[in-house]
Amino acid sequence: MNNKIILLTGGGTAGHVTPHLSLLPILKAEGYSIEYIGSKNSIESEIMHREGIHYKSIYCGKLRRYFSWENFKDIFRVLFGTIQAFFYIKKLKPNIVFSKGGFVAVPVVVAAKLNKIPIICHESDITPGLATQISSKFAQAIATTFPECSTKLGAKCYYTGTPLRKELFKGDKETALKEYGLNGKKPILLVMGGSQGALAINECLHESLDELLKDFDILHLCGEGKVNENLLDKEAYIQIPYLHKTLPNVLQAADIIVSRAGSNSISEFHALKKPMLLIPLPLSASRGDQILNAKSFEQRGIAKLLFQEDMNKESFIAAIKNLYEDRQTLISNMENDTAKDGTIEIIKLIDKYCKK
Repeated sequence: MNNKIILLTGGGTAGHVTPHLSLLPILKAEGYSIEYIGSKNSIESEIMHREGIHYKSIYCGKLRRYFSWENFKDIFRVLFGTIQAFFYIKKLKPNIVFSKGGFVAVPVVVAAKLNKIPIICHESDITPGLATQISSKFAQAIATTFPECSTKLGAKCYYTGTPLRKELFKGDKETALKEYGLNGKKPILLVMGGSQGALAINECLHESLDELLKDFDILHLCGEGKVNENLLDKEAYIQIPYLHKTLPNVLQAADIIVSRAGSNSISEFHALKKPMLLIPLPLSASRGDQILNAKSFEQRGIAKLLFQEDMNKESFIAAIKNLYEDRQTLISNMENDTAKDGTIEIIKLIDKYCKK
């Protein structure tokens, strides 16, 4: 069937956006016209404009679980965003909406329901975020990365796994080594802080550099605006503000990875069989989803875990050295641990619920 329209939404962080990228080629091949609703001047806007996807921005408000005077303002932002999305969807008449969550998704999902458009949501974490909890009430189906989440959200849930970008598996180690001037004689330690960087990890890494550089060459995805100018001349320590097309090469070059525990990233590391040390966002800075993600991976024997509260120079260095020593065990465990690539499963759901 040609001329089908799918409306995508989700945003706030890269984790709410990049899973869409794995779906785009298949959706285009199946004849879907693709539209996107997100917030203005956001990471989703940047990524979708880069991909050539028609983009509509709306107002949205942050969904806080704690008291803040901003909550009162955000009620009106969400209401206005819902009105904007309602009239846009009414004019667009999409066949289906696919939401990856985040604050901007809620007005879109509510507006789609009011327009009687089928909705599918995807939740990446073990426990559903507030946006997914709200959106799930209006959705025909909820896809999940973790089976534990499916049981929490009920009968409408499908355990699909997370969508994985095909280009992730096409990286070339030698290309990355050449690009960053490394000779490959030492193992490569890749340190990632997520799309927004991770100040605590960055600072601890800087304190530990002299010791770690004795054993590793280090590629550090530090976050935009977080390059340490005083360390630009440090041999075999490469700071990278942000990666897009060359990320598969860097991942392929990495022997071990230190990272936050966002579901999409760690699912990609798992698929690539990369030994990982996970340092989840603490409860003081999150709802605890990354802690649960990391604990699940640790319990399955496919990752090491270091809590930020326990992180200092000594524990950080020791954890990285332990990760490298145990890398073969972790790789073996990942090879024996079944993990779904959600791309095809989610496409099946979209085709199933698409309004004819």
